[in-house]
Amino acid sequence: MGKRLFDILVSSIGLMVSSPILLICATVIKLDSKGPVFYRGERIGRNGKSFFIIKFRSMIDNAECLGASSTNALDVRITRFGRYIRKYKLDELSQLINVLKGDMSIVGPRPQVGWAVELFSKEEKQVLRLRPGLTDWASIRFNNEEEIIEKSGYSNADEAYMKLIHPEKMRLQLKYLHERSFLTDIRIILDTARTLLRTRAIFGEKNARHEMKA
Repeated sequence: MGKRLFDILVSSIGLMVSSPILLICATVIKLDSKGPVFYRGERIGRNGKSFFIIKFRSMIDNAECLGASSTNALDVRITRFGRYIRKYKLDELSQLINVLKGDMSIVGPRPQVGWAVELFSKEEKQVLRLRPGLTDWASIRFNNEEEIIEKSGYSNADEAYMKLIHPEKMRLQLKYLHERSFLTDIRIILDTARTLLRTRAIFGEKNARHEMKA
């Protein structure tokens, strides 16, 4: 099965199965704070082409104008319900729409904002050959990225991200670029589900923090 066909099948099934959750999230977001249900942020995709990522809005309206692109766990721009959907990654469910449209893939390097891509080295820019994805090895490794930034001691979240997270993320994304296969994608999907269950649903945030220190 081709990767694009796999993406279409999985995103279509995913949207149908998760439609009750999507509806509940949309309703609560609208009741919880002023602003649109979805956040549409510009990202850099395959071959350097920009697109708008679709995420459930978890921050106050126009939050990108009020602070850094990166966020920490205590960012005051995050709404009450936003903290919940970010914790359980529910804000990213709507990106299945991006996958169905062809902007993204189920598995692939997470899409970056323009200013970060401009700082990529020549080697790092190789990841732009791929469609960005919902998950990858880096997403699993940094499943609680916001906590790392919050505890970093850096006052600027973007600086903390570039110093503490970006180098390892790029190493893992380049690893995926050179080793990608259908079986690798399946393993990443299963590992992503297992990580979310282990660090969120079963043992909670305390266990997530412990794993990142290991």
